Order: sequence, then C-alpha cells, then structure tokens
Amino acid sequence: MRPASPPARGPVLTVTLNLALDVTYTADGVDWDGVNRVRAVHRRAGGKGVNVARVLAGLGCDVLVTGLSGGSNGRAAEADLAGAGLPAALTRIGGESRATLAVCDLHPSGPRRTALFNEPGPVVSGGELAAFLAGFEARLGTAAAVVVSGSLPPGVPAGFYAVLASRAREHGVPVIVDADGEALRHAPAGRPSIVKPNAEELARALAAPPGGGPARPGTASRPGDRAGRLSGDVLGGAEALREAGAGAVVVSLGAGGLLAVTSEGSWRAAMPYRVEGNPTGAGDALVAGLALGLVEGSPWPDRLRRAAALGAAAVAAPVAGDIDADVFREVHPLIRVETADP
Repeated sequence: MRPASPPARGPVLTVTLNLALDVTYTADGVDWDGVNRVRAVHRRAGGKGVNVARVLAGLGCDVLVTGLSGGSNGRAAEADLAGAGLPAALTRIGGESRATLAVCDLHPSGPRRTALFNEPGPVVSGGELAAFLAGFEARLGTAAAVVVSGSLPPGVPAGFYAVLASRAREHGVPVIVDADGEALRHAPAGRPSIVKPNAEELARALAAPPGGGPARPGTASRPGDRAGRLSGDVLGGAEALREAGAGAVVVSLGAGGLLAVTSEGSWRAAMPYRVEGNPTGAGDALVAGLALGLVEGSPWPDRLRRAAALGAAAVAAPVAGDIDADVFREVHPLIRVETADP
C-alpha cells in the first residue's frame, strides 16, 4: 500500500466527543450462558474518530485527534494515543470517559461473531462544550479536513455536529460526518462535504425527520438487504440527505459495498466477496479512505474503491483502528465501481 500524499494545509482533524477506552476480548467459542476463557485482551483508546485517525496515520497522513477526555479512562486513552504516536489535543472534562467492550467469538468451526457493549458516556456541561468549540475553531486555519464521527455524550445538543460542520465550512475546510440518530438527522443543516451513514442509520434518520414531518415512504422499512442488493429506497434516502444540505452522501452496505450520491453523479462500489472477521471499526476505516480522497481531490470512483477496500481490510484485522494490508492489496483491484441509476 503506497503512503498517502501529504495534506496541502495540515493535519486531518478527527473529532471524538465520546472518547472511549476500548477493551476487546477474543475467545475460541463464546458460551453466552457460562464461563469463558479469553484468548487475548486488547485495551486502547477508542471512539470512531480515534479509529479514523489510526487508519489515516497508517496511510501516511498527518492527523490530530480532538475531542473530550475525562477521568481514569480518559487518561488511559490519552496515554495510549501518546504511545501510538498519534498527536492529540483533547479537552479535559469533569466526567469519566466511557469504556466499551467487544467480545469476539473466533471459534474455528463456526461463524465469527462480535458483540459490542457501549457505555453512554459522561454528562458534558455547556462550559466544557464551549471550551472544546473554542479550541476546534482555533485549529481550523491549518486543517486539511475534519472528520466528525461517533455518538454524542449526554449534554451535547443533537445539532452540535451541524455546528462543527458549519464552522469548518466558514474556514473553507471540508467535513465528513459519520453519525446516527438525531445527530445524523441534523448534520446536513451544517452543509458538510460528506455524510456517511450505513443503510440502517439512513433508515432511522429519515424515519422521523426534525420538526415531526412525515417519513419518506418506505425508507424506514427497506434500507437494503444484508446480501448487499441495492434498494431504491437507499438511493432515494441518500438523495434526501443531499437535498437537506449534505454535499455528498456515502452509504455503506456491509458486504454489499458502497453507494455514493454526489453532485457529480452516483456510483456503486461492489465487493468481490465477503471478508470474515471483526466488523468493529470497518466503517471508520472506510471514512478514513473518504477523508483521504477529500484531501487529495481524487475522483469519486477512485476514492470509493479505496474506501471500500480499507473497510474490508479493517474487518480482517482483530482490533478496531487496524487494517490488514494483505487483504487491502488483494481486494482493492477487484472492487467494481459502476454508475448507479437514479
């Protein structure tokens, strides 16, 4: 894998408001009603923005991890970032940053399965949020791009990601938002360059629009099937988010690849085969590929192919934030990118 071209302005800022200390257990066959022996334990800084930063740094891109950090979990996450050589500028808060647990069943004769247990995160005060926003704006002058991703901790308004996207846009900095629920529903109002939901998140976002308007017919019930066939509702839902203000919408379809609806056209990236493993962090690796495409200004088909390959390579890696370089090299040239009819 060739390293990325360096950003023209400076680092890619990743925003992780709900920083986590990620704990991953792997076991050879999980007995959900009994005692299990853990084969390996991984503890590292987590949260979607942190995972994006790890992948970008591995591709040779300058990054800066920003967000909120508190308590012993926050200190442990900060120490892990420092040990990994990932630059960070985290705003300290009074609450305790959350912990997450991933349990990966790696039984050799059965399907690989992963269960996630995510804590909600600390309550954030208005003053703490204002301190973060001041630091965020101060760093936009040298940022190449911004990636805003993950859940909102309690106390953060649902429209805050739209605020971040709008502030970055005022500085001429492109923004990717990867969110769910209310945060995703509000995000297009900030006019981000790219909004990246998966099919289920897209369905939820359009099921109950802000202001109590009616749902788009069929979108909530038919986002697309798990085999990856493209539903017209996915395409229509992506177009609806674009109409609401997003510059482009990229929908991840799991093993079905990607759909991109942009001002330049619509494309579908189809995967050649399913990669087995741990899906935690696959969407974050995908977002890293999209961010790299923004920084480099690469054509949409090229950036979609690389993003899809990075997502597959992350599934093959045992821990979120890592990618399997061999899988990337193998799958990248096999991904088909075709125009998607409206």
